[in-house]
Amino acid sequence: MNQVPAQYYEALEQLQAVDFVLVELTLYLDTHSDDLESINQFNHYTKERKRLKKAFESQFGPLMQYGNSYSAYPWNWSASPWPWEV
Repeated sequence: MNQVPAQYYEALEQLQAVDFVLVELTLYLDTHSDDLESINQFNHYTKERKRLKKAFESQFGPLMQYGNSYSAYPWNWSASPWPWEV
């Protein structure tokens, strides 16, 4: 496995924190569908997640397969580490 720089862990932790917020907001909005402030928070963190994902993938490679992440050339899905390996 390749040596993983500290920035990799920092970027992955930021993504995981935003993912946690989105899961919690989703659960809340499932029962409070008319809470405009929470919907606005959800949309804000959705944009932030997209920004963080793009930054992560441009530096460290794709996070997900099956059309959820682009691949660089050459095909780089076999390059490690995978996010779940660290």
